[in-house]
Amino acid sequence: MRTHERLIRVVPAFLVAMGLSVNDPALATHNHTHENLPINTSQDIGTVDFQVSCDAAVREDFDRALGLMHHMMYVQARSGFEAVAKADPECAMAYWGIATTLFQPLWGTRPSDEELERGWRKIQKASELEPASDRERRLVEATQGFFRGGDNVAFQTRLNRWAEGMATAYEAHPDDADTAALYALTRLAMAQQRADERDALHDEAEEILRGIWEQKPRHPGAIHYSIHATDVDGRAKNALDMVAVYGDIAPEVPHALHMPSHIYVRLGEWDEVIDWNRRSADAALQAPVNGATSHHYIHAIDYMMYAYLQQGEDDQALAVFEEAMKQDRHQASFISAFHLAALPARKAVERREWDDAAALEPRTPDYLPWDTSRWPEGITWYARGLGGVQTGDMDRARDAEQQLARLREQAREDGDEHLATYIEVDRQILAGWIAHAAGEDQEAVKLMRSAAELERTVEKHPVTPGALLPPNETLGDLLMELDQPTEALEAYRASDDIWPGRYRTLLGAARAAHAAGDETTAREYYSELLEIARYSQRAGVSEARQYVEG
Repeated sequence: MRTHERLIRVVPAFLVAMGLSVNDPALATHNHTHENLPINTSQDIGTVDFQVSCDAAVREDFDRALGLMHHMMYVQARSGFEAVAKADPECAMAYWGIATTLFQPLWGTRPSDEELERGWRKIQKASELEPASDRERRLVEATQGFFRGGDNVAFQTRLNRWAEGMATAYEAHPDDADTAALYALTRLAMAQQRADERDALHDEAEEILRGIWEQKPRHPGAIHYSIHATDVDGRAKNALDMVAVYGDIAPEVPHALHMPSHIYVRLGEWDEVIDWNRRSADAALQAPVNGATSHHYIHAIDYMMYAYLQQGEDDQALAVFEEAMKQDRHQASFISAFHLAALPARKAVERREWDDAAALEPRTPDYLPWDTSRWPEGITWYARGLGGVQTGDMDRARDAEQQLARLREQAREDGDEHLATYIEVDRQILAGWIAHAAGEDQEAVKLMRSAAELERTVEKHPVTPGALLPPNETLGDLLMELDQPTEALEAYRASDDIWPGRYRTLLGAARAAHAAGDETTAREYYSELLEIARYSQRAGVSEARQYVEG
């Protein structure tokens, strides 16, 4: 018997009011800016109390900047640290903060040569000023490890050095909330690269972060990093108490408003994903970066459109897509590149608009950093290749498969093995459909199964709400075409275990169960599809309604 638990979100009133903010109305007269980014001192960001060894007048500004860094609002945090350095040029930790915001451990972003040079200058300045406490000196040394060595050091080597430095800092000061939170963040960064240690690293991070939260329930790092620690297959329900209050401690911070959806995506709770990301996108529009729309906006939009598509709400999905496309210019980053590739690809592939998929142009828009965004570029080639197969343009499909192989190798050369794995999963799926089109069905099934096995070696990357076309789901589609419904149902079930509540998975599973003569299971899947896509006008929903009610 299939069961699928539905989440009931309960937010106790006392959790909403926990603790005090770091805000002080007296600070509202400050007018520090960086690259046209305002310092909004009236914005609640939670509670950070670092007690930095700097002039007392800048300590609260420092706490605000550090809080924004914990929220992964890195550009805004950098602006705050620069304001502290301007107000107190002898504040060593202000320069540490500037440097530490120049790399993002969990994102696909890589610092440019200019940023590496800048980070090295700033962290050297922090060291030369000789931080007053051992805790501060160790944090400076950890960030020094990241920036040491010029522009020929691989990003992962730099990240390993930072992680080693943070381990030393945490060992010396395990009771310091900010040191502990940043150390836990290093565990999650290491888990992306060390599949064999992933569970242990996430266990450690979860334990540390919950310990911080129990002592400091408004600490942004404890909550934010806990969501990343539990945005893992099988862990999504571990931190629901923290998830529920994140938006309450930082109700205007775009990334804080987005983060709960990482967990709700894992649970297939599409209404929650939509609600949180609508709030996040609206907040992000109020915080442009250098005159461009913040990548926190397009990040939220992709999650929101993904949720609408799983509900079969095509009109709403298209409205969100058009809204995003009307933005004049997006912040030039890996994140923007990913989502501006993923949005049109999802729109076409999820809706089976294969002509549109085949016509997609890679590296669009051209002002984004495509030379350092291998996986985002690969998403367009993947969708384009799928469109080629389905429209009979096999030359287009084979070219796309070759482009994916090229991007996979480039990602490996960059030292991004986990990004190379995401590309390779997509390449194998596309190769499987190409083989099927050529009548090589045994090879097609083999490739699809290989892609599914490979997917299990990596976790969902935090940049994405979900796969464009999950391997087990597409394996189920292939097996249905091969008139193997029992095996197809098994594949759909495996996909639903990883990506629960997907429209195409549920519909495929229902059809497979019916074709296999398992009417009870078919009814369960059709019923779940009706629950999730209750307002959809898609033909599959009408099919489900007729089956369940007829």
